[in-house]
Formats: sequence, C-alpha cells, structure tokens
Amino acid sequence: MASHVAVRQLLENETAVFLDVSDLLLRFASNVLRNPDVPKYRSIRLGNTVVQSRIMPTIGGLDCLFAMGFEESANSEYLVLPEVTSLDNMKRIHDELKNVRERKLGGQQPTAVSASPSPSSSTSTSSPGLPIATTLPSPASGATASPVTGATGSSTAPIHYQAKERVFHSKLKNYFDHVLVYEDKTLQQKARSCIPLSELSQKAGKKMESIRENLSSTNTPGEEKAPNMRDCLLLELLHWFKKDFFTWTNAPKCSQCSAATKSVGMADATSEERRWGADRVEDYFCYNCNKHTRFPRYNHPGKLLETRTGRCGEWANCFTLCCRAVGFEARYVVDWTDHVWTEVFTESQQRWLHCDPCEDACDKPLTYEVGWGKKLSYVIAFSKDEIVDVVWRYSTKQNEVMERRTECREEWLVQIINRLTRERQAGLPSERKQLLKLRSVTEIVEFMSIKKVKEGEDQGRSSGSLAWRLARRETGQGSVQHTPKTLTLTSTEKTKKCIHIRYNCATDKYQRLSDNSESDGWDSLLMENNNVFRKEEHDWKMVYLARTEGSDTAKIMWKFDFSDTNFMVQKVIITAVSKTYEDGRISWKLCSPDQCVLLSGGNDASETDELQGANSVTLTAEMSGGQGNVAWQHTQLFRQQLDEISSFPLDIKITLGEK
Repeated sequence: MASHVAVRQLLENETAVFLDVSDLLLRFASNVLRNPDVPKYRSIRLGNTVVQSRIMPTIGGLDCLFAMGFEESANSEYLVLPEVTSLDNMKRIHDELKNVRERKLGGQQPTAVSASPSPSSSTSTSSPGLPIATTLPSPASGATASPVTGATGSSTAPIHYQAKERVFHSKLKNYFDHVLVYEDKTLQQKARSCIPLSELSQKAGKKMESIRENLSSTNTPGEEKAPNMRDCLLLELLHWFKKDFFTWTNAPKCSQCSAATKSVGMADATSEERRWGADRVEDYFCYNCNKHTRFPRYNHPGKLLETRTGRCGEWANCFTLCCRAVGFEARYVVDWTDHVWTEVFTESQQRWLHCDPCEDACDKPLTYEVGWGKKLSYVIAFSKDEIVDVVWRYSTKQNEVMERRTECREEWLVQIINRLTRERQAGLPSERKQLLKLRSVTEIVEFMSIKKVKEGEDQGRSSGSLAWRLARRETGQGSVQHTPKTLTLTSTEKTKKCIHIRYNCATDKYQRLSDNSESDGWDSLLMENNNVFRKEEHDWKMVYLARTEGSDTAKIMWKFDFSDTNFMVQKVIITAVSKTYEDGRISWKLCSPDQCVLLSGGNDASETDELQGANSVTLTAEMSGGQGNVAWQHTQLFRQQLDEISSFPLDIKITLGEK
C-alpha cells in the first residue's frame, strides 16, 4: 500500500491510467534528480499538451507534482521547482511510484480501460449552510469517475476516447452539482452579511447619474441599450470584492512569525479540512522559525467567506456565491487550461457578461486569448439551470481551438450537455424553460458574430453600447466623454481660507481635508481627462495613472476657481509625484490665468507664492514619449504599491486671502 497521500490518490485511477501518468511523473522526477542544476527540468508549462491531456484529468496527477516540490508560478502558467527546495520529497515520491509500478506490472499486464461504468459513490445531503458532499474540482485536478450512461456514447467510442470521456463527464457532473450550493439560502444570507450592499448601492447610484450626464452631453441615440442600476451595482460589487474583500495567496505567510514560506509539497487533509472540500492541502515551511504552515485549498464558498483568500478557483467560487446572494443570475465558468471566473446575466443588455474577480474585469472576454496568450480549448459555464459550452465568447480562433479539443468527441459533448441540462430543467415551470430557450438562441447568435479587438487593446472589448462602456470607463476617449469638474469653495473652506485636497492611487480616493469629505475615483474631481486611465499591475502589485494603450499623448487637469468669492490665492504647497522610463516625458504646470510655475514631479513638496492674487488655479500634467508597444507605460502618475494606503502622491493646499 502506498504511504504518500498523493500516490494513494493516483492509485484511484484505473490501472492503465495510473501506469501512463506515473511513467510521465517518473520522467519529470528523473530529469531533475539526474540534472538538479539544469533550469529547464525545473519548470513545467501547464499549457503543455501532455500535461493538459494526460496529467491534469487524472486523480492525483498534479498532487504528485506538488508533493515533489513543484509550485505554481506567479502567473499560474507554469509549475516551477524553486532552487531552495529540497529534493528529498521528490526522491521519495519517485521511489514510491517506481515500486508501485513494478508491483502492478509484475502482477498483471496493463489492459485497455473498460467502457463499462464503475459504481458511483453515494451522495449524502447536507443541512443548509453546511458543506455538500459533492466537491468542486479545480480545472487542474481530476475527478472521481462516475457512471456514463444514456447519451454518452461510450459503448461505441474509440478506445482512446473511452477513459477521457468518462473523466470529462465526471468533471461536468461535479461542477454542475456544485453550483447548487450557491442556492443555499443560509449561505446567501451569510454572504450578504459580508457585503456592504448599502454603500455599493450608493456608489452605483452615483455612477448611474454620471452615465446619464455623459449620454446627455454626447447626444447618444435613445435606442442604445444603457446600463441600469443593477449593472452599476455589479461593477461596484466586482470592484469591492477585488479591492476590499478577497486576497490572493501564492505562498501563505508563516502562521507563527508571519515570515515568507517555501513550498515543501503536500500534506494530508484533516477531517475538518475535507469537510469544507479541501482534498488538497499544500505544505509550506518557514526557514525563519522552522515551522510548517498549511494552505488548505477550500472548495466550499461558505468557508471562503471566512478565509477570504486563495487563487483563481477560490476567487470565482466565492464571488459567484456573492452574485447569487444579491440576486444576480450567475454562472461558474471553467477554462480547461486552468482558470475560472464568473458570468452574470444583465437584464438591460439581455446577455451574459464575463466577470473575472481576480482582475476586477467585466465584459472583456477576449482578455485570455488576446491579452494573456492562452491557448483555449474547452470553456464551460455552469449555473443552477444549465451547462453551456461558451468557448466562442472567449475566442476568435475557431480552427486552432478545434485542434486543441481532443478530450472528447464533439457530438458526445453536445449530447452530454443537453442531457444533463434537460434533466436539471425537468421540474422547472414552462415559462422559465421558454425564457432559457430564448436566451440560448440569443447566445448562439452572439457566438456566431464576428469579434474584433480594438487597436492597442489587449483586454478584448470593442462592442457594446457607449453607455455600457462609459460605466466601465472603457471608451478610451478621455475628455470627449468626461464631465468637467471645477473645484469651488465650500462654506467651511471659506471660513478656513484654504482648500486642501490629496489623492491616494491605491485606494483610488480623494480626501478633501479642508472640508472633511471624500470623493471616489481618480477622475471624479478632474476638469479635463484626455487618454488617461488607472492601471493596476497585479504581478508587481503596483498601481498608477497612465496613458491609454496605443495613445501617443495624454493630458489631465484639475481646476480651482474662486472667481465668485472675495478670496484670492496667497500661496500654494503642492506634491505631484510622477515617474518616467526610457524617453517618456511628463510636464507638470501650476498656472493662474496670467502665469505658470513648472513642477519637477519629485517626491518633495514645492511651495510657491508666484500665483498670489489669482482668482483661479489649474494643475496640468501632459504625458508623451516612451519606447515601443508599451510606450504608454513609460509615463506614470502617482505610482504606488497596491497596499500603500497611507501616503498621498498628489497633495495640493491653496492658502487664500481676502481681496
């Protein structure tokens, strides 16, 4: 009997599958053990065909690699073996796999996988709010095989498809069962207790007002489908989830001293961890205090509301529950090349919107193929009512995608999806069935439509109404769509004879210290915005304002106007931090109607009385230059770390005197 949990999991597969995958794992391990100093053997690309088609679908396949010491790279595209990782675990897994293989080969020769179904395990029910028995598998892990009957076609499938299709069917069934947990009313209430719904609704209302103003000022045709309050609420929910609620974990901090840890393989899950769906537990070691830290990969959204951390699977799992908790129709979307996200149905647009909580991205479906360079194959959406193959929402490369879809026969996949959906909808009212049917027809038409990516746009959005793009600040038109804002004195500021405003890019908020108020959004106080957007770098954990991608120049301006009062400028103290790279150029100017003062863009505050006597002041930054396709990124305003919430790279205080 195998002693390591990962090897025991691998043994749950049929003999032919075990022998095939264990042979691959032994090759990976042997290459490293024989050549420990050769970098190419310490990195495995998850998009590799062998990894995707033979290791990922099997139970315990990736777990063995994790147990050997491999860990996910920061971009989740590779498994890497850090140089500091001991090879002891790899040697132990290698030897154990080798011994088990020899025993199996010694006892009997491997035979082709049988097409007859294996007995399925019974599923217990759970009381509201408690974990259900079905476990949500990650895209990178296999699932226990279940019987394939009816429309599976397994009895007539070619031998090389039989095992693959049984695994594929099992994954479809497990995901489809899992999404029912989002309908648990107790869980939904638990999620609502975590969501600041009143605050998000207020922000959605302000966004809605801004959209109406923009549409009015641009004379947008009335027939255009404008987003409604629910759409704006979805955008605020997505932003809140990313910014304030959930966190990303590559390697957990030490539970003892909070120092950085290193992966040392996998650990056995406890009964409590398994209760919440954590069949995989990653083991990390702190070399500072010599303590182990566990990282259970919880698959139950109720537990994730408490831990509030994980990788893309945990993010999408918890976010989908949050969407259902506030009344959105939502799908859990699985990309077979190892990513997951959510889709939400919008009544105003009458279509499904791509929502990736990890990226705070909405309605940008071509991001993965165009921006990330992913080689998509299967992208399947699961809701309480249906399963839908949605790959054609996310890809424009039909021929390439079809070449990579080798896990099952296409006609088999259509039959299985239709059968599972039909069974799930059997008890639905006829009105609901008809609605779902009409939506399906509309969705098919969308899949068949030609998709275009904007020039210089790696996020994959070019269609949709002006109103909808305004809601997500995706127009790229800057000042054309921006509603100008002039900063005038409040009664409090008139009493204090000053106006003092500062901005933090990490929180994306202005603080008006002279009036004890706040404003959300970098563009909420701008007089002019031309080709500027806020960029978050999730790999470097940095944020800044930059030129829109593909633009040669950009301009941003704040205006302070005191002309309708008895006050005039006495002096100005200002900090306006910016950074340039390559030959990027940023010009800062602080101007009155009569003269201008040039600013350096450095970290130190500047004080000037050269604008004394002026009844208005403008602060302007103009950006240009840079090299190559990323020239837009070579001019940055207010660059900060994402967690740097107590410093203010823009700080302007204007002291006033009476005329």
